[in-house]
Amino acid sequence: MGQCVTKCKNPSSSLGSKSGDKDPGGKSHCKKGGGGGGGIYKEEPGPMCAKLAVDLLANGTKKIDVENRVGPSHPEDAQKEETAASSDEFSLPHITELFSCYKDELDDAILEEGMERFCNDLCVDPAEFRVLVLAWKFQAATMCKFTRKEFVEGCKALKADSLEGICARFPCMLLEAQAEDNFKDLYRFTFQFGLDSEEGQRSLHREIAIALWRLVFTQDTPDILECWLDFLTENPSGVKGISRDTWNMFLNFTQVIGPDLSNYSEDEAWPSLFDTFVEWEVERRKKEETRRCTQAFTESAETTEEGEASP
Repeated sequence: MGQCVTKCKNPSSSLGSKSGDKDPGGKSHCKKGGGGGGGIYKEEPGPMCAKLAVDLLANGTKKIDVENRVGPSHPEDAQKEETAASSDEFSLPHITELFSCYKDELDDAILEEGMERFCNDLCVDPAEFRVLVLAWKFQAATMCKFTRKEFVEGCKALKADSLEGICARFPCMLLEAQAEDNFKDLYRFTFQFGLDSEEGQRSLHREIAIALWRLVFTQDTPDILECWLDFLTENPSGVKGISRDTWNMFLNFTQVIGPDLSNYSEDEAWPSLFDTFVEWEVERRKKEETRRCTQAFTESAETTEEGEASP
């Protein structure tokens, strides 16, 4: 979420870690699950990574490949794991121990390094949509940080006290985020989440807003999104930041205005930036249509000349 979906200080890193990529060698300080032997240092990849194969879906999320899962050697162990992952029961001490596996040594919170290890052990990229959804479910106030209260209350809400339990909830969380009211809440959460609370920000930096718009619309991308992001990237208006009102109104824009922009009216109460965008996009489409027509005419003329020159 930013340098993880979780610090958008370097948008060119595609919301990944400091280097712009997920660290495949991230070290875990926690054993499998949340209940056994926390605080033990491990060199190998996170425990869930050894068990789960993941496929990248077209919408950018990942799907657990159950058929290729490397399961326990005994059927009864598999049944116990499945029951543990899907049970509505959870243990508060296990949640607390899981939090302790990733918390900062000086701050009673999971910070950037711990967040990257946490995501690594969950087998998710810190920059992907599922991590944003998890932060939403935890009602995290700041990118790349889970306070103790946020983590504990979030796990309780999910009824999960282990890495496996959290992973098992991802499919339901993604479905939940697709509901109209829930997505609106997630969408508005994303703006607040992207602000730097330490700096008292009231608007998103343009580059960060572009990255977060692309992220939050992972599951259902509006037809106009890429045109809007192209406009902001070219930035003919010299925009430096995106206000909360502009962010919120863009969701309404995607729901009300058609892809051809024909039903857009400057007389309605849209932010002025939308007026500029529509003018820019309409002009761009006219130029593109003119270019295509000119190219088609040129190709047709060349074909005619070749035909006349033939014996």
